Amino acid sequence: MVANVVILAASSGNNLTLANRFHDTFLEQKVQSQVVELTKLDWPVYTPESESDPDVSPDTSSLSDLMISASAFVVCAPEYNGLVPPCLNNSIAWLSVQCDDFRFLFNNKTVLLATHSGGGGAHCLMAMRQQFSHLGSNVIGRSMTLNKSKTFSQSTMDDLVSRVIQ
Repeated sequence: MVANVVILAASSGNNLTLANRFHDTFLEQKVQSQVVELTKLDWPVYTPESESDPDVSPDTSSLSDLMISASAFVVCAPEYNGLVPPCLNNSIAWLSVQCDDFRFLFNNKTVLLATHSGGGGAHCLMAMRQQFSHLGSNVIGRSMTLNKSKTFSQSTMDDLVSRVIQ
């Protein structure tokens, strides 16, 4: 059984609201969870040159420690130009060079993907599925998609949360 879940919100709008709904649903199931607002990390854009510069390189230890201790992740991200938002890619890039055992952050972790996008969101979900699978995560087959024509469903969320905590 999952002990704790880290919910990564890759926008400060609808996806943060979605992340908070996941958080509330996990709490109802007596599962500890925490929302991390990636947009508030205020990390500089990753470049290979910046990773060795102590004046530029951010302290990623709080987030990496939180992720290492997590049993699972929920990633709530909008689609940006057919891909994932820059703050999600940037966070993963910095974690990959700052963490002593980057693969340990993601290997064998259950990952649930969700999006609230102005468009369909399918491209974002596909890109995240590919990225987290590449990182060694066990991505749940079903995901949550919200957009103009597809509204929130608590029964869908309940089903997805049950898949994470089983």
